[in-house]
Amino acid sequence: MKYRKLGANGPKISAIGLGCMSFAGFFGPTDDKTSYECLDAAVDRGIDFLDTADVYGMGKSETVLGTFIKDHPNRFKIATKCGIVVKPQRGYDNSEAYIRNALAGSFKRLGVDYVDLYYIHRRDQSCPIEEVALTMGRLIDEGKIGGWGLSEVSPTTIRRAHAVTPVMAVQSEYSLWTRMPELGVLQTCEELGITFVPFSPVARGMFAENFPVLNDFSETDFRLNIPRFQEPNYSDNCRVIDGFKFYCADMGWAVSAAALAWILDQNDTMVPIPATRYAKHLNEWMQAFEITFNNETRADINRLLPIGFAYGDRYNEALWNGPEKYS
Repeated sequence: MKYRKLGANGPKISAIGLGCMSFAGFFGPTDDKTSYECLDAAVDRGIDFLDTADVYGMGKSETVLGTFIKDHPNRFKIATKCGIVVKPQRGYDNSEAYIRNALAGSFKRLGVDYVDLYYIHRRDQSCPIEEVALTMGRLIDEGKIGGWGLSEVSPTTIRRAHAVTPVMAVQSEYSLWTRMPELGVLQTCEELGITFVPFSPVARGMFAENFPVLNDFSETDFRLNIPRFQEPNYSDNCRVIDGFKFYCADMGWAVSAAALAWILDQNDTMVPIPATRYAKHLNEWMQAFEITFNNETRADINRLLPIGFAYGDRYNEALWNGPEKYS
């Protein structure tokens, strides 16, 4: 396993982490046994950075991790998130009282009294980001969190927050079919010494060996709400990505490993967190560390998957209520 730094002053973590959203059934039914097998594979492969959130299955993901961590102490660096309110209706709360209460709940489910990284999952526009930064600074000073982060925010928000309490990490969707962070977020993170954490780096399964089958999606599958997975966009996306898959086959690369290697090739401050509930998928990722690109292969990939190639938006209108847009 190769390692990268978490923030300017944080610990070293595996260069690929594990997103734990799948453990809560967001991409189809799962069970604890399958999740534990995946986590066992993470231990075996040296992945020591786990990313979860309190809203993943309304605490289910954190509970699964807590049970596993109990039997595998001191194996992982843990990141979790707060800020999304689900009931009585979806909204956002970044107040200090809410953050503290949410953190206490996460501690209980995870079976810990400290997490290495605590994110604001979505920014609450009614709460100045400077106040949020002060709250997080107090939690750091109290020894409850190692550092704090932001998710799906603009470069301006990052700079304002970082000026008050240095930000350890920023998380956004980033992959070969989602390049929006290149419009300022990546540059801001690199300038300020902030780790950039791409989620959905294998495009919610599109950069797996086989395309997801829409008819096999369960009614709870998160992707049903995403325009890119709706027809006719889905078929168009498959057609374009097919060329990249054939290229990977010719090169002897697993598709998911190539997609992760592309991210790792961008700079040495990124730590992608692909999500899966299956050990076999996690094992495929490890080839990413064996793949190296040169100018020719980079040009080939840019030709096959040019910036902005994806058909359809990455969120529907309802899901865009929360992430910050910028240009």
